[in-house]
Formats: sequence, C-alpha cells, structure tokens
Amino acid sequence: MASNAALAVLQTAGQRRARRREWAAVLGRAVRTPRGATGLAIVGVVVLIAAIGPAVTPYSSTEFVTAPFANPSARFPLGADVLGRDVLSRTLDGGWELLLMAAIATILGVVGGAICGVCAAYFGGWWDTLIMRVIDIVLAFPQLVFALLLVSVLGPKIWLIVLAVGISHAPQVARVTRAAALDVCERDYVRAAQILGMPARRVLRREVLPNLTSVLMVELGLRLTYSILVIAGLSFLGFGLQPPTASWGLMINENRIGLVANPWGVLAPTLLIAALTIGMNTLTDAVARASLGVGRQADDALLSGISAAGAVQ
Repeated sequence: MASNAALAVLQTAGQRRARRREWAAVLGRAVRTPRGATGLAIVGVVVLIAAIGPAVTPYSSTEFVTAPFANPSARFPLGADVLGRDVLSRTLDGGWELLLMAAIATILGVVGGAICGVCAAYFGGWWDTLIMRVIDIVLAFPQLVFALLLVSVLGPKIWLIVLAVGISHAPQVARVTRAAALDVCERDYVRAAQILGMPARRVLRREVLPNLTSVLMVELGLRLTYSILVIAGLSFLGFGLQPPTASWGLMINENRIGLVANPWGVLAPTLLIAALTIGMNTLTDAVARASLGVGRQADDALLSGISAAGAVQ
C-alpha cells in the first residue's frame, strides 16, 4: 500500500508544481484583459501618488500657509483646508499611512483566516466545529462595528486599528478557504502524503495551500478594498489617525463644514479613495474571472476561427 502511495505522489508531482505556479499564470491572464489592465492602471496611479506624494509636497502637511478655506490659486492649486493648510500637500501626504495600514490588516486577516479555514477542513471533527463556531460568533458583528468596539474601548491606537480590521476580515476568509480546502483535502496526492506519514503541517504547507492560491488572491484583493474603506471610515469618525496627521479619511471629516467654500478639501481625498476602491474591485474581478476560466472559451473559439480562416486562405 505504501508503494501505491509513493507512486501516487510521483504521478502527481508535476501537477502540484504546476498548481504552485498557477497564481502567476492567473495574474498574467487577468492583467492581459481590458478589465484587469484598467484596474491595475487605476490602482497603480493611486498607489504611486501615495508612495511618492510625501516627497513632492509643496509645503508641510501641517503648516499654516494661508487663510482657511482659501480658493484654489496658482500658489495653492487645490486651495486651503479648515485651518489654512495646503490641501494638495495634505492630499499627497495622506495616503501612504492609509495604504500601509490597510495592507498590513489585509495580510493579517487573510493569513489568519486561511490558517483557520485550512485547519478546519483538514482536521475535521471537533476541530472543525470549534473553529467554525468561533468564526460564526465573530461574524455576528459587522466589520465596522467590530472595529469600533475594540477601538472605542482601548483607544485609537494604530496597531489596534490594524489588528481590529485584520480580525474582522479573518472569518470571511476562513469560510471561503474552508469551502475550497474541503475539496483539495480529498485529492489523491493529499491522501498519499498522509499515508506516507508526512506531518500535518507539511501536508498543509506543501499539498493543500499551493492549491488555494487563486482563491486567496481573490480574497486578498477583496479584503484590501474593505480594509481601505474601514480604516478611512474610522478616521472619518475620529477613531483612526488623529490630527494633525494628514489622512484622507480625516481630511473628509475636517473639511466637510467648508464644502461650499472650498470643496477640494473633501473632493480630493474622496476621489482618490473611490478610484482606489473601483480599481481594486475591477482588478480583483478580473483575477476571479481568470481563475474560473471565464472568457477563455470565447478566446479559444476566436483563435480557432482565425486559424480556420488562415487555413482557408
């Protein structure tokens, strides 16, 4: 029986290696589509603004340079905010912390949720019941409410905001990962590895997780979008980054009282957050479609038609 298991492992080695490289193939197919290219371009522009913005600000983001809510001018292209600070400088300086916090929270949520989901699917039994019941309890709280609960009790600390948002993502990721891992855990190469006595952590790392890369890629994009919105929303409510820090969510809250006098204090960060959200959703949708093979049949049919026409000529 052990020899049969070893043969099964050898027969599926090439398949496992191909599955481990699948994430690159899926991402490549996604960005080659109009939908994926558009999403990647939008996300790239906003990320570039957030990354290099602090280095190219005309003024300090906390410096009082003119009258409050001053109109746009040659010196101040987007005018001034509620305290007379340059809106353009604060916009350029206000994105990198938001994106960094959202990225860390997303990674924490996806990694934690993936571990819980894979363990629940692989071990089953009372482990599955325990993990999923805890997840159901966390899911009973909406994401923003859960984050507000932790932050309001312990204070608006940056590490706590990141942790709260990450924890709020983990249950959704765990449910999706568990559903996908249940099928993978029944595959022959997983059974063969178990029969050969491979430790559970090694089976999960080498046999199960590489076959979930497409699912986790989609979840990563979706949770990053939610992280950006939740963290920006917390800043808007006053539970995120605190003044005088430049933050897109905080800028919207500070300048909403002067929306008529100078709308750019609200419009500039709002447009960037909206663009980033739309671009990330578009890119994630393209990755999901590429992972499922949506549109591949149409492309194959088109190529077949072109080849047939060339043969006729």
